[in-house]
Amino acid sequence: MTTLTRNSAQSLSTVALFAAVMAVLGLVPKIDLPFGVPITLQSLGVMLAGCLLGGKRGFQSLALFLLAVAVGLPLLAGGRGGIGVFMLPSAGYLIGYALAAGVIGLLMGRLPSKTPKQAALSALVASVLGGVVFLHALGIAGLVLIAQMPLEKAFLVDLAFVPGDLVKAVLCALVVHTVAKALPDWPLGGKAA
Repeated sequence: MTTLTRNSAQSLSTVALFAAVMAVLGLVPKIDLPFGVPITLQSLGVMLAGCLLGGKRGFQSLALFLLAVAVGLPLLAGGRGGIGVFMLPSAGYLIGYALAAGVIGLLMGRLPSKTPKQAALSALVASVLGGVVFLHALGIAGLVLIAQMPLEKAFLVDLAFVPGDLVKAVLCALVVHTVAKALPDWPLGGKAA
């Protein structure tokens, strides 16, 4: 039998906490678009998980969230849940949540964050690259594979989400700035303080 250390318990609790943050962001009503992919606030949670937890724990927290959704908990915006949501046009984005959080965290862990301003700029860069470019690429792949859209059309459809996700990246950077200022020992991007 393995004993749970303080660090392990803290890691588990932060992973569970960010899965819960994703669920809370799902309470904000979604905006339905005609091509089957809604606009939600949950991609902000992906960015925050990566920036604040790092690649490994950010991935774990979003994987836990997606597992809860898959077993039927209505945690996605609009009260959606169940395995069926992974068969919809939005599946590429959903599956990409955990992967994008991991990418964002890895980027954040390699970018400078010694001062709150550096941390905010690094969070913005990591969120744009991981939470907009990478996540949207997975979303486009889902539109092509599941919705059977031509690649050009899927790319154009995806452009509807870019402005909102850029705003979310700025919000993430502001949150990271606040955390870096208030909790200077917080291991942004999973870095040791």
